[in-house]
Amino acid sequence: MKKIRKYIFVVGGVISGVGKGITTSSIGKILQSHGYRVTAMKIDPYVNVDAGTMNPTEHGEVFVLKDGDETDQDMGNYERFLDTSLTRDNYMTTGRVYLSVIQKERALAYKGKCVQVVPHIPYEVIDRINNAVDKANAEIVVIEVGGTVGEYENILFLETARMLKIKNPDDVLFAIVSYLPTPSKVGEMKTKPTQHAVRALNSTGIQPDFIIARSDVALDAKRKEKLALFCNVIPESVISAPDVDSIYDVPGNFEKDKLGEKILKRLKLKSRGESAEWKEWKAFARKAGNVKDEVRIAIVGKYFDTGDYVLADSYLSVIEALKYSAIHQGKKAKLVWLSATTFEGKDAPLAELIGFDGILVPGGFGSRGVEGKLNVIRFAREHKIPYFGICYGMQLAVIEYARNVLGFKDATSREIDSKSKHLIVDIMEGQKENMEKGNLGGSMRLGAYEAVLKKGTIAQRAYGKDSVVERHRHRFEVNPEYVGALEEKGLVFSGMSPDGRLMEIAELPTSVHPFFLGTQFHPEFEARPLDPHPIFNAFIKAAIARGKGR
Repeated sequence: MKKIRKYIFVVGGVISGVGKGITTSSIGKILQSHGYRVTAMKIDPYVNVDAGTMNPTEHGEVFVLKDGDETDQDMGNYERFLDTSLTRDNYMTTGRVYLSVIQKERALAYKGKCVQVVPHIPYEVIDRINNAVDKANAEIVVIEVGGTVGEYENILFLETARMLKIKNPDDVLFAIVSYLPTPSKVGEMKTKPTQHAVRALNSTGIQPDFIIARSDVALDAKRKEKLALFCNVIPESVISAPDVDSIYDVPGNFEKDKLGEKILKRLKLKSRGESAEWKEWKAFARKAGNVKDEVRIAIVGKYFDTGDYVLADSYLSVIEALKYSAIHQGKKAKLVWLSATTFEGKDAPLAELIGFDGILVPGGFGSRGVEGKLNVIRFAREHKIPYFGICYGMQLAVIEYARNVLGFKDATSREIDSKSKHLIVDIMEGQKENMEKGNLGGSMRLGAYEAVLKKGTIAQRAYGKDSVVERHRHRFEVNPEYVGALEEKGLVFSGMSPDGRLMEIAELPTSVHPFFLGTQFHPEFEARPLDPHPIFNAFIKAAIARGKGR
């Protein structure tokens, strides 16, 4: 029996950021619901080898896979929607592809051939796609091509898709996600930008099978007919994708237009029946849309501002993890972004924090905003506001404790001030050579590592087990030389690496504080809509209790 192998390429038109990643995830989810084994891939057109060196305010968060690959945030969407753990095989960039081809050429893998951009770059991309499908044992792969059509950067990836279609005409399908604006002064939805986007895609030799029409409101029949006429598709292939309250409503919204059935028909496949997991997904989406009571969480960070705008994508996985835990406890997470720099200085408006049910300080790098974060952490600790610190947020919680409980006023991290007498957070031993040599890309402590939990602590009770495996992304650690002194003053290191050297979780006993906890790892990367993360659950539960108490 011939093995099923189908390819769906999702490309963008008009503008970026309108939902290619969510569309890719949703298509994958729908096909899963019909009983097929699905995997997803992201092709980033950047010359960066991975996403680890990209600015989060420009590119969004860096999502870390279990195997340590630093990837685009859409990989997190794929994992959450498909409820799976992906690998570095599912992610590629222009830089990664070219680097691989050049390394092969240096090793004479091409046996003396003249190595050319075409066809060797597309061949490399096709090999990577097929390798990812094999590793995942998938029948269908949904591939998001970053950027928008017409850009120089992604032409080679579109050429790859075209070549694959020529060789496998019944196995390759294209969907373009394009925005239909409704100018406020005009009052009519305009199709012309999408028409031009489809023409640009046609110029690469590709005709889309489906147009995913993003817009403020649902498309009417007239707009669908117009797109069909000028874009060479049938009206039924224009799928309305209006704004929705929750991204988890998107798969169900697509199914109103029977997108799953249409894709399967185009790929000459039949539905295998509705999966049980799909019913759970729909129940979760309904619950997410119906919760009314709020739990107010302040997220204090520094990666919010991009010009005159606020970009929450820098902390996307944290946001989603908070939402899942809140929804499963019958609450809506009301998230408020607070810039850490606002809380620096004597006149910092710390009293405003009293109005929140919980405070979270996420990961980050560098010294900007650190004093503001430390002030916030102290306020949360002293005023018994549930506090959750992730990575840098955990390190700063330990530094704050050393400053204000142990009395080490100059306590800090080597990352902030290498000349300080009390380096409570120092560079990891294995990272020193990387720093000295400037070997910074992809060289942090990355990916899944085990942590052993201390019995009877918040962390151990939350997980309900004695050890866990979580994803990391850091270069600095709590200095082991200060652990004894910190523990003597009441700080509990409730999670440690198996060798006892790396402090994975720090917390205060519930007899002292209702919830004061930080993790060196990034638990948000393991949170799922149908399986929220235990630590986020515990944090939200404490925040809800505070809200009731107030």
